[in-house]
Amino acid sequence: MMHLDGRPVSAEELIGPALYGYGHFTTMRVEDLRVRGLSLHLERLAADCRFLFGTELDTGAVRERVREAAEREGSPLVVRVTVTDPGLELGRPGRDAHPRLLVTTRPAGPDRPGPLSLATVPFERDLPRVKGTGLLGTLVRRRAAQASGFDDALFLDRRSLVSEGATFNIAFLCRGTLLWPNAEHLPGTTMRLLSELAGDVGLASRSASVHVADLPGMEAALVTNAATGVRPVAAVDEFPFPVQAPVVERLAAAYRALPGEPL
Repeated sequence: MMHLDGRPVSAEELIGPALYGYGHFTTMRVEDLRVRGLSLHLERLAADCRFLFGTELDTGAVRERVREAAEREGSPLVVRVTVTDPGLELGRPGRDAHPRLLVTTRPAGPDRPGPLSLATVPFERDLPRVKGTGLLGTLVRRRAAQASGFDDALFLDRRSLVSEGATFNIAFLCRGTLLWPNAEHLPGTTMRLLSELAGDVGLASRSASVHVADLPGMEAALVTNAATGVRPVAAVDEFPFPVQAPVVERLAAAYRALPGEPL
């Protein structure tokens, strides 16, 4: 289902977002009218709205629209909130903006998804700190990785440092530490929650440079995003990782145990 500011959207109102791709979004998994890291999602939406549109976002309206979608369609549910201005003109993006809330939904997948195989590819996103709607570059790399027999793409910057995936963050286990690559990336809400949970399962958590040549020395790997939570990595390129590492399973269980914030 698709609603704009709480009502069914018209085809005309989708012309601007579809043609120009100027906007930002967040995706959250809703269970029993609760969202893990809801305040982090709202914080990111507000910051990206200020950056892209130069105006404040009504985060209370975001909560209301997401709650309406969950009440209407049930849960668990994956809800995407896109902030866009349907009246945007390609030649005049500098005019006063009037961003609106486009809410779309899809059924939630399993909360214990299977492992992923990843292919490393050189790629640096435009404005990596903004969760923008322009996904062409990331999807081209994902498509190429899947055509090569992998599940997804893992990005390397120009120095061959690991950054992030097409729609996920990645972490590696190394000598009792949950290691997050610090090349330019979008800090995900699940990544931030797991960093806080790491101590509960006996891990330190820190960011550091991770070169592609460092991968054989890592003990395990996992990816995170709000829709699927914590997912083990089976391989990066030709380097295999254990998919049932006990500490990864404990992290995933700790994340699933988070009650979430009420909408």
